[in-house]
Amino acid sequence: MVGVLCCSNAQKEGNECISANAKYCGQCIQAGAKCGWCTDPDFLKQGETVSTRCDELQSLKSRGCKDEMIANPRGEQKILKNKMVTNRRKGTDKLRPEDITQIQPQKISLNLRSGEPQSFTLKFKRAEDYPIDLYYLMDLSYSMKDDLENVKNLGTSLMLEMSKITSDFRIGFGSFVEKTVMPYISTTPAKLLNPCTGDQNCTSPFSYKNVLKLTSDGKKFNTLVGQQHISGNLDSPEGGFDAIMQVAVCGEQIGWRNVTRLLVFSTDAGFHFAGDGKLGGIVLPNDGKCHLENNVYKNVHSDYPSIAHLVQKLSDNNIQTIFAVTEEFQPVYQELKNLIPKSAVGTLSANSSNVINLIIDAYNSLSSEVILENSKLPEGVSIIYTSRCKNGIISEGENGRKCSNISIGDEVTFNISVTSKGCPKQGKPETIKIKPLGFTEEVEITLNFICECECHKDGIENSDLCHFGNGTYECGACKCNDGRVGRFCECSSHEVATEDMDRTCRKDNGTDICSNNGECVCGTCECKKRENPEERYSGQYCQCDNFNCDRSGNKLCGGHGRCECRVCICDYPWTGSACDCSLDNSTCMASNKQICNGRGTCECGTCKCTDPKFQGPTCETCPTCPGVCTEHKECVQCRAFGTGEKKDTCDICFSCDYVILSCLNYLVTDCPAGPDIIPIVAGVVAGIVLIGLALLLIWKLLMIIHDRREFAKFEKEKMNAKWDTVTGPIFRGVVTAPPPVWKHQPTST
Repeated sequence: MVGVLCCSNAQKEGNECISANAKYCGQCIQAGAKCGWCTDPDFLKQGETVSTRCDELQSLKSRGCKDEMIANPRGEQKILKNKMVTNRRKGTDKLRPEDITQIQPQKISLNLRSGEPQSFTLKFKRAEDYPIDLYYLMDLSYSMKDDLENVKNLGTSLMLEMSKITSDFRIGFGSFVEKTVMPYISTTPAKLLNPCTGDQNCTSPFSYKNVLKLTSDGKKFNTLVGQQHISGNLDSPEGGFDAIMQVAVCGEQIGWRNVTRLLVFSTDAGFHFAGDGKLGGIVLPNDGKCHLENNVYKNVHSDYPSIAHLVQKLSDNNIQTIFAVTEEFQPVYQELKNLIPKSAVGTLSANSSNVINLIIDAYNSLSSEVILENSKLPEGVSIIYTSRCKNGIISEGENGRKCSNISIGDEVTFNISVTSKGCPKQGKPETIKIKPLGFTEEVEITLNFICECECHKDGIENSDLCHFGNGTYECGACKCNDGRVGRFCECSSHEVATEDMDRTCRKDNGTDICSNNGECVCGTCECKKRENPEERYSGQYCQCDNFNCDRSGNKLCGGHGRCECRVCICDYPWTGSACDCSLDNSTCMASNKQICNGRGTCECGTCKCTDPKFQGPTCETCPTCPGVCTEHKECVQCRAFGTGEKKDTCDICFSCDYVILSCLNYLVTDCPAGPDIIPIVAGVVAGIVLIGLALLLIWKLLMIIHDRREFAKFEKEKMNAKWDTVTGPIFRGVVTAPPPVWKHQPTST
């Protein structure tokens, strides 16, 4: 029983081993890490195909393949170079740059089995006193005139500051303006000599000059920079991208070492990039090669580089860029920084007086972060990074590539998991490299792909077991020669083309060969056999089976039919997709011998009541209906007793026979005489009158009580009042005014 269950699991969808339809061992192990190939020649049962040798390991064992007969190669890894990271302290013996190690291991070999990851740990330690090369690339257009004065003493000052970080520091200098063609500069003879009107210290325009190769002589830097003069151009953006490209790719002329490489790009303007060359009639793309002649860029008739091109070249040459720009152009270069890994932006003062502090801050920011990058991966190969940074912080995905806030002497680790899908480039070894951005050190990884089983080496060519020598017998099966097909290479592809055979073995162009349930042998499907002999595939394309029909009660076709081509053929009286619906109406018969009491339909042996008032298993229950005896009372009375309202028309009650029998006893014992209506009406009227009189008397009583209380209150207030009895409150006596007194007697007229 266990074997049956395992085999069933192997056949289910999602089994990548079965889905691969592998014809030989190499195909099988490339299908997935869980797949194995049974090399036992007697493993296959009658009717099984070669592809069924390929299955999940547990399934192969359950089907009877012994462990030692299962081909299941596994991947492995081997460290080839594993030099320890350097623990040197500043002030100790000076080491050559190539003797300092910050990354471990340095070389590793991985044997990759398809779908099986191989993981290793990469260690990075930021070394103390690590050498630094810094190249200062300056915009010498006219607007940078005052900046040049401050940069002239940059060499010795920067040497002094950088000595606090490293004892091995070198500095170089280059300058740029613009392409020497219209409309970027004026090409009139006078302007070619002096593009700056009225300034005799202005030199002819140029694209890029490598003024000073990297050197540890700060005074030489000051001297050469002090001899530089500004120039001029017509438009606002500058040709700085041409200069950056040359600094990146002209390693010999610049003098880059395999140490930390810093490029300081100083400007107060924007930049031209790929496509802008059309303004000057330049359509030839930038080739990303060195074009310095006597340290001057001469290939001005090529377009400006694109940002992506610059990113690639800066990364390939391990150069970290510091953009020292004025505040006005900060937003532009911040966006550029987001596109260039391991770059920084600093705000340059109006006259570049803060350039040293800017460089120191930017360097500290760049060196405190390590970001891993890998070279281009072969098709089908993927890498997953997991970082373990300071304070135990673990990150995965894109954040798993980097660690931040790393101080000198700090050590961080990365878990790197490499997985291959299939067998790229026919199994030829590939080499990829992983390195921290901005550093020259890297890990070289050789990828070896496991594409064949070990038993492949013992194969017998032109074996008689493969139909008279038409194939190689290896790993327990035939691997057919060109032009031969079939389980034992018994078919000729010349007689029947392989595509024709496939076509005749497909139900349509969108399905698998033999519905993935069989093998196409000479254009005919041979269906697989099942562990359970009662279960089988069938049909021209093995598209049918007798075990994948609907079930009911955990039984195939409900136990009332047979499964044919995944459809249930039901026995009478059953129907439905799982033969779970009975056609027998006996269970729907009501007590009155009617199906569902005439109030519904019988479906699958169960009543579905169509009258919403009726319910129950046979639609006989009606909670809201009047009693049947009450409904047919007059008919029962006239038919049974010759009484009632219908006694003279009793012949219309021809359908009440079954009611008479069931209600006769009810009417005799439980049906009392009807009530006398007159006393009831008289009682109701008398009750209403009495209630009305009672209410009227109660109201009258309440009014009498209220009036008496009001009168008593009035009497009390009258006794307490104090009235004036002499005169009325509105009466006042007459007041006589005194006679007037005259100061002068009137004279007679």
